[in-house]
Amino acid sequence: MTSMMTNTAAMAALQTLRDINSKMETTQQRISSGYRVETASDNAAYWSIATTMRSDNKALSTVQDALGLGAAKTDTAYTGLNSAIDVVSEIKSKLVAAREPGVDKNKINEELKELKSQLQSISESASFSGENWLFNDSTTPPGTVEMVGSFNRASDGTVSVETLKFDTSTSTLVDKNDAQDGILTADTSVTYMDTTTGSTTTGLYYLLDSGSSVPAAGTAISLSGTTSSTDLDGMISAVDKMLSTLTDSAATLGSINSRISAQNTFVATLMDVIDKGVGRLVDADMNEESTKLKALQTQQQLGIQSLSIANSNAENILALFK
Repeated sequence: MTSMMTNTAAMAALQTLRDINSKMETTQQRISSGYRVETASDNAAYWSIATTMRSDNKALSTVQDALGLGAAKTDTAYTGLNSAIDVVSEIKSKLVAAREPGVDKNKINEELKELKSQLQSISESASFSGENWLFNDSTTPPGTVEMVGSFNRASDGTVSVETLKFDTSTSTLVDKNDAQDGILTADTSVTYMDTTTGSTTTGLYYLLDSGSSVPAAGTAISLSGTTSSTDLDGMISAVDKMLSTLTDSAATLGSINSRISAQNTFVATLMDVIDKGVGRLVDADMNEESTKLKALQTQQQLGIQSLSIANSNAENILALFK
């Protein structure tokens, strides 16, 4: 039936054209934004996952910055310790040289003073971002420091921050408050041979006198013309023990630095994997979308043509009355 009041063909053509235009709008939006899921209305589940993972990636980016700061601190402390080891080794060799008969111990002591000053300078200058793990001038004893190592999300959705810890009491060379808290200012107990009696004896020796509020009680490692061979043996043993402590501390710092480096690499890789996973959920396939757009443009042209034909039916009806 042909009706003047209701153009069924035009209504159908118009509905089809509206549907095509809606699909074109969606496709054009995906092409312009690059996202298949840009808002929650596109796909609430995927949008929620993507938003959460992007937030986690921002946290991991901050973790990377924190790891860089931690690496700088450990590098600074390690460099200082390594330099201190070289100087203490030199002091040990000077003391061994002083053990030779006929050596001018006073001249060697002058060299020792310079080496001690160098150790003091190393400990005070090994500072980064206001932190010095080799020198303590506060009333608070050296303690454990923490460095952000990772950001974790558990399967139940709870989050946590993992930290790397280092006990600075194992690396502090000089303590201005309590000499016993510094490796080089503390009393080092050693057992050595008494060359006079041939028996073993014990003694307390310290290397640096930094003017601590609570000074060391032992004997300073210092030479004079009257320093005996027995005292020299005790000093050499004490310095060797300090050197061993410094070496252990440097090894610990080196291990932490290696872990920080490995963690930094892992975090960077994890961020890339998260980005890739989020992309699979929400990114638009540009090849597919461009193909859809081309097809929809063709359908739109056909829809317009169909609507035009349907609208011309009224003119055909007028021809019947001529």
